Amino acid sequence: MGKAALDLAVDGVPGVVRFANTRLGIGKLVTRLGKLDDPRIVLEATGGYEDALLEACCDADLWVCRVNPRQARDFARATGELAKADAIDARLLCLLSRLFADRLRRFEAPTPWQRELRNWLRRRRRRCTSSWQGR
Repeated sequence: MGKAALDLAVDGVPGVVRFANTRLGIGKLVTRLGKLDDPRIVLEATGGYEDALLEACCDADLWVCRVNPRQARDFARATGELAKADAIDARLLCLLSRLFADRLRRFEAPTPWQRELRNWLRRRRRRCTSSWQGR
């Protein structure tokens, strides 16, 4: 997962499918996930780039979990996978979701007012940061 793209790995299906990290791409991804039988979706926290997908999954009543990037990396190391690439990360998160399904906690989406406040604070932070850098 990243700023520009979202990679989907499905347990038992070879390969990884990439979607744009845009409203349209997220819509396509959620539609595809909705067609799966009881999906367990695991996302790595990526500094807020995952929020729109997390909330879209929750709005579609899909089970979704956000994991700490350090823990995801530790899991990858434990499997012997030292390479770092989005497709590899997607496959490893898929494996993690299967092996630790009973230990992962379902993400609870923020309420509408919490989403609005978070978005407002992000815009404010960006505006303050950009005005500071311009000096």
